[in-house]
Amino acid sequence: MPFNFRFGRPKGGLFWRTFLLLGVLTTLSMASWIGMISVVQREPQAQQVAAQVISVVTITRAALTHSAPDLRRELLIELVSNEGIRVFSLEDDDEVEPPPDTELMKLIQARVKATLGADTRFSSRVNGQRGFWVSFKIEDDAYWLMLERERITSLTGVQWLGWAGVVSLVSLLGAALISGLINLPLKRLTHAAREIARGARPDPLPEKGPEEVRLANRSFNQMVDDLQRVESDRAVILAGISHDLRTPLARMQLEVEMAELSPEAREGMQSDIAQMDAIIAQFLDYAKPTEQTSFLLLDVSAMLEEVAHEATRLPDVWVQTGLCEGAQVMGNATDLKRVFNNLVENARRYGKTPGTDLAEIDIHCTLKGRQVIIEFQDHGVGVPEDQLTQLLKPFTRLDTARSQANGAGLGLAIVERVLQKHEAELLLRNREGGGLIIRIVLNAA
Repeated sequence: MPFNFRFGRPKGGLFWRTFLLLGVLTTLSMASWIGMISVVQREPQAQQVAAQVISVVTITRAALTHSAPDLRRELLIELVSNEGIRVFSLEDDDEVEPPPDTELMKLIQARVKATLGADTRFSSRVNGQRGFWVSFKIEDDAYWLMLERERITSLTGVQWLGWAGVVSLVSLLGAALISGLINLPLKRLTHAAREIARGARPDPLPEKGPEEVRLANRSFNQMVDDLQRVESDRAVILAGISHDLRTPLARMQLEVEMAELSPEAREGMQSDIAQMDAIIAQFLDYAKPTEQTSFLLLDVSAMLEEVAHEATRLPDVWVQTGLCEGAQVMGNATDLKRVFNNLVENARRYGKTPGTDLAEIDIHCTLKGRQVIIEFQDHGVGVPEDQLTQLLKPFTRLDTARSQANGAGLGLAIVERVLQKHEAELLLRNREGGGLIIRIVLNAA
């Protein structure tokens, strides 16, 4: 089962969640507001439109009734030019289209018929001409009176849609601004946490804004200062350990050389001293910090070639390489070389080919896009799938390797720790045919 230890970007942003929630809330609020306005405004609007229609029909009928016959034509022309009112004779063969079947129109018709008579007719189109048509009678003659639709209609659906679009756009812009302001402190905190994960010291977070943000930023800044003090104290402790432990070990080594001991006893004591020195070295390597300020442009191919050449000097190691040219990364040369040497040592100890005392190690390096992919493969027995996760835990050694172990179980833990500082990806899986594959994916420079 492969494991990815890269400090990646979180999937799914809080900004978009906040923006979406605010957008949904704004849309629902606007829809509720439009619905409420439509219901509340319907009755007054119907009363106003009906009164206007009744007034226009009454005045027009009175004007036509009481005007001289020879002046009616001029009166009709004046009504069309000044008031947008047209009067036509109502014929039985007129092509009539009924008005829209809406609640507002039903209320208007009821109020107009209550005043002008139950036989009043309404239409939205007569003989192909659109308008608001109302019938009326002068004695026994029937007429159509047509009003401009704009005079008696409120906002149309297109107008409502346009205004709703403007309001929605403004609301969404406001939601984006609010979401950005709300998530800005969290974004700063996330960026600072990533800086710490990469081993860098982030800039202090601003201790301003709402009380919760100020307290969180103040606590984070205090934590960064505490971590910095811990790092400093650890560096002092490591220097003390190196001096206080290795100096007595050196004296013990000298005393063993000068003491009158049997060859077996001398060899055993020297082996114990070497093992203690190796364990101390592992502890120091694991605890040693990797600073990104020490990163330089490194030729990984040349470094792997050097590691492979040094490994071939060991009597129980056989190395085969397949390296690309021009693979360069930004990193710490000492730490990356320690990683490669640890992987070779891990394969030498636990990856010997079954039936032999030889560790066959394949080292490959490929350049794929903006990534440098490095693989260390052995031909041993591999690792049980359910125990792959245990390999990277500090002070952990598998049962199959304990009889050969001379360290503290920190080899791969050191590898994982250093690669995490280099923002690299570490993958472990068993090799087909036996053995373990350790893959490292570094960002190409």
